Amino acid sequence: METKSILLVGVGGQGTILASKLLTLGLLEAGFDVKMSEIHGMSQRGGSVSSQVRYGSRVDSPVIEMGGADILVSFELMEALRWLNYLQPSGRVIVNDYRIPPMPVITGDAVYPEGILEELQQVADVTAIDAAAIAASLGNPRVMNVVLLGAIVKSMGLTEIDWPHIIRENVKLAFAELNIKAFQAGMEAV
Repeated sequence: METKSILLVGVGGQGTILASKLLTLGLLEAGFDVKMSEIHGMSQRGGSVSSQVRYGSRVDSPVIEMGGADILVSFELMEALRWLNYLQPSGRVIVNDYRIPPMPVITGDAVYPEGILEELQQVADVTAIDAAAIAASLGNPRVMNVVLLGAIVKSMGLTEIDWPHIIRENVKLAFAELNIKAFQAGMEAV
């Protein structure tokens, strides 16, 4: 199987790294060669976070080159634009229709750009989901990342893997069933 590349991007505190780890563990359990690389940046201050997951029969490098991602999964709207040049021409974008204003916007030195979804749709196959609203409807906004994981799995055709098992084994027991519901809701949203 040829190598597939998934780029997950977001803002510190959104659970991007946990989603990447769950994805990696599921792919490993399915027998793929998997490499994962993560960059935290200024994540503790609400800065950009990215995680690269590559899988296939043999993966030599965890790094996705510009124009090499099969799928870009953005946990925040503006981050999708920031990382768009990593998407291959035939790639797909899954974007959380959710805004986290960066510090310059908060201080009034900048304005959060409008029309991001429309701009993305002009250059890529885009699926926008409101993972925050889905997570809130389940009773906990913190499972937004697992909603997006479900969207990734459905989009990449990885539904044969036992994801409920992966989730149960790797999140706190008290939150396992909630995360499984979030995962299923994410699959249904795509």
